[in-house]
Formats: sequence, C-alpha cells, structure tokens
Amino acid sequence: MRSMKQMQTDVLIVGGGLSGLYTALQIDESRKITILVKEKLTESNSFLAQGGIAGVMNINDASLTKHIEDTIIAGVDLYDKSAIQALVYQAKENIEELIKLGVPFDVDSTGNILLTKEAGHSTRRILHAGGDATGQKIMETLIALVKNKPNITILENTMFYALIHEDNTCYGVKALDEKGEALAVFANHTILATGGIGAVYQDSTNSHIATGDGIAGAYRAGVEIVHMEFVQFHPTVFYDVKNEFRGQKFLISEALRGEGAILRNIEGNRFMAKYDERLELAPRDVVSLSIYKEMYDTWSDYVYLDARHLGKEFLKDRFPTIYQKCLNFGYHMESDLIPIAPQEHYGIGGIKIDLNGKTSMANLYANGECSNSGVHGANRLASNSLLECLVFGKRIANVINQSKPQRPLYWDVKEARIYKPYNYHHIRQDIRNAMQQFAFIVRKKEGLEIALKIISNHYQALLKYPVLSVDYYRALNIATVAKLIVQAALARKESIGCHYRID
Repeated sequence: MRSMKQMQTDVLIVGGGLSGLYTALQIDESRKITILVKEKLTESNSFLAQGGIAGVMNINDASLTKHIEDTIIAGVDLYDKSAIQALVYQAKENIEELIKLGVPFDVDSTGNILLTKEAGHSTRRILHAGGDATGQKIMETLIALVKNKPNITILENTMFYALIHEDNTCYGVKALDEKGEALAVFANHTILATGGIGAVYQDSTNSHIATGDGIAGAYRAGVEIVHMEFVQFHPTVFYDVKNEFRGQKFLISEALRGEGAILRNIEGNRFMAKYDERLELAPRDVVSLSIYKEMYDTWSDYVYLDARHLGKEFLKDRFPTIYQKCLNFGYHMESDLIPIAPQEHYGIGGIKIDLNGKTSMANLYANGECSNSGVHGANRLASNSLLECLVFGKRIANVINQSKPQRPLYWDVKEARIYKPYNYHHIRQDIRNAMQQFAFIVRKKEGLEIALKIISNHYQALLKYPVLSVDYYRALNIATVAKLIVQAALARKESIGCHYRID
C-alpha cells in the first residue's frame, strides 16, 4: 500500500461539459477551482448538441406557464414541479449570462434572436447558434473563458474513479492522471458533472467517453441514485445502410422536424398520424416508439426523414452541419430521403439532487446529465437539458459563493491496487450487446433478466479482481450503470415515459 500524490483546491469540478464549465464561471474568482477532465475539453456531449437551448426570453405569465406545461406533458409523471418552475423561471437570466459571456446565438437581420421549435414544444422558444452547432458554439466560448481564468486549473486526461468520503461527507476524489498514476484531490466542495451514459449501449449519439463515471462512482460511495430505468432514445439518428458500424452515431436534430420535416416508412408512407395527433412533433418517447413499431410492421431496420420540401438553400443555411454530414454519406437532403432509426441519446436517471444541486452526501453536488433534478420526469422535453446545466449550475455556485471560505481537510490517502495493462474490451462489448438487445426501447421481463445475468457476472468478476487503470474503471462503470438501469427496469413493471414494458 502506497501513498497517493495529493493536491488541494477550494472547489473541485469533475467534468468539462456545459454543466461543469458554466458552474465554474459562476463561482466567485476568490475561490480556487480545479476541473478534472477525462480526456480533452472538446470531448463532451455538450459539444455535440445541435438543436439548441429552450428558454422563454419574452417574459409573461402565459409563456412561462406554457413552458412548464410542455415540460410536464413530455415528462408524463415523476417530475418535481418546483424544479421545473426553477428551470423555467430562471431560464432568461442564465441565457442572458451566456450572451454576456459571448455565446453567438443566431439572430435575424435586425439583431433579434432567432427561435425554433422542437418536438413536445407548443411554440418557438429554442435558441440556437451556428444553425445546428449550438453546443459547439457554447463550448468554444466557455472553454476560451475558463482557460484564461487565473483561479481555474484544468487537468485534462485525468479520470475520476472514486470519492474520498467519511461519515457521509465528501472531501474530494481519487483520480488517475495523464500518466496513469493515482492522485487524491481534496476540496471543500465537489461537483460531479460527468455527463452521460451512452457508452453503456452498443449504439449511441454520445461521445465514446460517456461511461457514466459520476453515477457509478457516486453509487459505490453510497450516494442516492434514482430513476435509472428512464433512458431516452432519440428518434432520428442517421442509419448508414451502406456501411453499418457500431458505436457513436450521427444525430439529426429534432429542430429539423420543428421546421417541417416529416417521417415516412420504407414504403414512402407518412405514418405518425396513426400514433399521435401531434404527428412528428410528439415527445421523443412517443416518436421513438412509433418508429420502432413502424420498423417492426414493415420488416425494416430504419425509416426515412423527409426534408426535401424545405429546399436546398434553407437546409444549407439553417442546418449546415447536418447538410454536410448527410452529403458526406452520399445523401442530398433537398432530393433524398434520409434513413434514420432511434438510438440511445440521454440518461434521465442519475444522482438525486435537490433544488441547489446537493446530493445525499454532504459537500457533494451534481449537475447535468449525471444528475436527476426532477425536471425531466419520465421523459425529457427537447432542449431542456442544456438549460438544466445552466440553472442548476448557477444555483450550485450561489450556495458555494455564500459559504464560508476555509482550508480543505486532507489526510494521507493510500492506494493498495497496482496498475496492470489488462484489456477489458470484450467485457464492455458483451454488456453493450446485452443492453442493446434487452434494454432498448421495448423491454420485457425475460430479456431484462437475461441482461442482468450477463451484466452481474461481469460486475462481480470486476469487483473480485480490481486493478488501477483507466480501462478497468471504464469497464466497471459501464457494468455498474448497466446493472442499475436493468434492475430499475425490472422493478418498474408499468410502462411510463421512455420506459416501455410489453409484458
């Protein structure tokens, strides 16, 4: 057993997506902040976000109430209304803060912010940047800012693997640095902003680094985790019929349907009228399930997204990233039907937090996709996720700014495990296959039980033979999150939101 390298900081943020960086920028500059990033700052789901950020900018009671109602309708149940109210009522001030920080939202010729509409929204209230590159534009702005803040230290290629805690109080984290050596980071306040869970599935829109590290690490420390059965599958993910591959998929923004694109089956027939009166603009769980049923009925692995009637110039101007990507795959959006199919997109469940981002462990906060604030209920309303990062990041920062500055407690932390260059790729693949087959859009008891057996065998083996390596913790975290999803899916026997049981 050997001592670990140590460092101290006032505030420790684990994760470099929107939820982590925005929170850091809202914390008083008198506080020393350290941000741990698993790979590079540009590797995050936030960077990939296309559609935009929802928020009522022209404030009146009717418009705010409608945003709340749309969120509740999409979420079906299990939502926290006070959290939704905080989300909606504090949207404008946080979006204005983004604008003040320099985020270049799209505007018309007179300088008015352009708004779009997505599924589940009853009106246009979604801001976007770069047409369909909202996440990239936001993240490029925030990355430049945090890199120039003298009170912020960024440690890239540094993977969090365990909380340092005692008597249900968090004192920091253990991490593996860029050399693979163990590092203990002590802090008065620790914020988990580690992002999504997409790598738990064979196919996902997520970055490959989305292995649920924050959720898994919090679970191992006894922090409360909730609603893991709710995994959102995005309806319109590009399906490459010419060269099928497994892994990260290209998402085609819901905003395209908001601008008028429609869905057709492989026979060329528009089909959403059979399933929901809101047609293509029904909430994501409804559209994904409808596509799944249509694929089943037509013996196909995909359906089509039809944007031909929108015209080349509009499509190139409004959706430049999507247009070019489709072109790279050999499709002209103005003349071709685009093959699409639902894939894993967003984990709704996660670390339970209150209105100020506090978890069940003292001095530990969570924000973004790794958390569960209650705003998404059983199904997330499109473009509320970026807004959630802002609103709860600001609320966390307010708590920290109001706290009394003090020197972090620390002690000699030791690590018994040693590095071994084992390859856990086959374990990750086995779990992903099981999740893709048995814990996808449609679920049933027998399949979930098969998945749980496969996952549990790997999980127990990993716990029995622990080593100190990034590859080990990627595998362990995937196994942990997969186990939590399947166990929760088995426990919830009724279909609700994006959890659909056919038994």
